[in-house]
Amino acid sequence: MKKSIQAIRGMNDIIPTLTTIWQHIEGVLRQVLETYGYQEIRLPLLEKTDLFSRSIGEVTDIVEKEMFTFMDRNGDSLTLRPEGTAGCVRAGIENGLFYNQIQRLWYIGPMFRHERPQQGRYRQFHQIGAEAYGLAGPDIDAEMILMTARFWQKLGLNDLELQINSLGSADARVAYREQLVNYFSEQMNRLDADSQRRLHTNPLRILDSKNPEMQGLIEAAPQLLEHLDEESQEHFVALKQLLDQTNITYRVNPRLVRGLDYYNRTVFEWVTQQLGAQGTVCAGGRYDTLVEQLGGKRPTPAMGFAMGIERLVLLLSQNELPIPNNAPHAYLIMMGNEAVQQGFRLAESLRDTLPQLRLLTHCGGGSLKNQFKRADKSGAKIAIVLGENEIASRQVTLKYLRDNQAQTLIAQSELANYLKSLEFGNEVIGN
Repeated sequence: MKKSIQAIRGMNDIIPTLTTIWQHIEGVLRQVLETYGYQEIRLPLLEKTDLFSRSIGEVTDIVEKEMFTFMDRNGDSLTLRPEGTAGCVRAGIENGLFYNQIQRLWYIGPMFRHERPQQGRYRQFHQIGAEAYGLAGPDIDAEMILMTARFWQKLGLNDLELQINSLGSADARVAYREQLVNYFSEQMNRLDADSQRRLHTNPLRILDSKNPEMQGLIEAAPQLLEHLDEESQEHFVALKQLLDQTNITYRVNPRLVRGLDYYNRTVFEWVTQQLGAQGTVCAGGRYDTLVEQLGGKRPTPAMGFAMGIERLVLLLSQNELPIPNNAPHAYLIMMGNEAVQQGFRLAESLRDTLPQLRLLTHCGGGSLKNQFKRADKSGAKIAIVLGENEIASRQVTLKYLRDNQAQTLIAQSELANYLKSLEFGNEVIGN
């Protein structure tokens, strides 16, 4: 007997018992994004490899070690997207979305990185992201942070810390980079292998090291906030004032640098202690030069963020927060051929009259006992029974599966109105 084929490591199935919480999170995020005026854009999973090497940075871990890249039949190098911003910028340039326009866009879908799988980190993972183009001031930075804070409020998540920082302008980072290289070069024997590799290619990433043996060395390193250009300083001060005015609690983290080369000025993360090493739930910042870098005809300031849905699922599960129940409202049991024929007609009539009714129609035959077992297993609140007696009297029997109520007979012509009057948990399907 052949061994069954297993899923690729780090690429997980999301089975029906889990999709309810996924749908809840996606629905909440979608609703909040739309109330802030963001419009959905749908992007390809595959892009030319050059798009990511030019945007993310050739010496970043993502490009050097984590991308799923292959040559297609035409000899072109293609990559499964490791993040969403580069593709969003490419789509905006290609479709003329940025020319003398302000755009607020959002997207959702799978991303791919060849990382070591662990809780909250997978090789195929799902992100929802938002991007704003054409706005240079700190007001859009604040709006995005406020929008993410509203996500947590709507989802019922309280234990998240907002960390912010400024990376300044490209010129300020060049000067700061030289100071970092000089500082860490004098401490070469204390650097781990990854940090030694990054020293002359991407020294800011050393500040993001999670190696506990290096934290003292990193804490004593020069701080970028002390070397910001004047405009970046003013931008950061104005952002903090806006956050203070809206009562958003935050911590300035001078070691927050982000892992992608295209960021400048504002960067932020929402962090939790509940997920161990994978504690960043949402992260973003400004990338004011990326549109030009990828071929845009004029400077286009930009700000965005992305969050991992898997980590939100873990958080909601660990906190045992209430999730809407998507079980059927009703289960239609039919006994006999004539009942099946009339039952399907009745079911479609109910769906026409009550579009919000989740009605599961029994298929596959079986005894009355077997059909009731399936009805109970479905999670439905009531069973609608149609048999010979009900056909003769043009009625249905209603049996309550979750409540201690006596079963009752309802005329088929009154069934829709009766169901409309019932409360299914917090739902009233007649609304």
